[in-house]
Amino acid sequence: MVPIFTYRDERKLLAVVGVVIVAAVLALLQLEFVRAGRTSPLTVTVATITTYAQLAVASVVNGVRFGWSAAASAPGLAGANERLARENAELEAQNQTLTEALSRVPAERDQALAQARYPDGVAATIIGYDPEGTQRIVTIDKGMRDRIAVDAGVVTARGVVGRVVEVAPISAKVLLITDVTSRLPAIVQRGRWWSIAVGTQTRVKLQYVSQDARLRLGDRVVTGEGRSFHAGYPIGTVTAIYPEPAGALDQTAVITPAVEFGSLSRVLVLSK
Repeated sequence: MVPIFTYRDERKLLAVVGVVIVAAVLALLQLEFVRAGRTSPLTVTVATITTYAQLAVASVVNGVRFGWSAAASAPGLAGANERLARENAELEAQNQTLTEALSRVPAERDQALAQARYPDGVAATIIGYDPEGTQRIVTIDKGMRDRIAVDAGVVTARGVVGRVVEVAPISAKVLLITDVTSRLPAIVQRGRWWSIAVGTQTRVKLQYVSQDARLRLGDRVVTGEGRSFHAGYPIGTVTAIYPEPAGALDQTAVITPAVEFGSLSRVLVLSK
């Protein structure tokens, strides 16, 4: 006779019986934990596996959703980025304009003060310097048509700048007091000692000061009466005194100009 069950069927049957037994055991254990009011290891394991599975599904769904959202909003983001870049460029340009305007305020204020002190003066702007630097000469934007004349004194609110040495219809050249060819009658205010102010390229030197003059550092020096200036315009202050040999008739001193020539941009030309 042919056997009804094969070896393979027997293995399947044993497997099914084993599964049933395991399930029964697990059911009994679960029931025991429930009766005892505790959470069974099986419940914890199943909950953990379920949680991880849910997290994995949520991550995939959110990633797909974010990808679609980013793709949909890409054109808008590009436009917003372009707009922000344009606004940033405009703000930068405005900042540069305001910075430049702010940097001009001190010179404009100084010129306004000089104009208030000398109402007949002609306000001018420096438009050129000696390109070679061999002469301390500047060019201003006022000339004959503005009644500018040769030898007219040039000042700021701080003090003496120089004198006009050449005039054209719409411009003029000013020789600064620091030029080596510049000569001005000068007076030391304290004691009213007379001298000549001579340029040294960077400062001004006082020559022919009487040996009787007891000069001090910090003494203020002003213009004497001359063809370019009336007496009393500030030239600078004494910053060095050179001792002269015994028997010399005069002494020499160095003064620092009242005007800061390195940042000079606006001046006032005095009326002759």
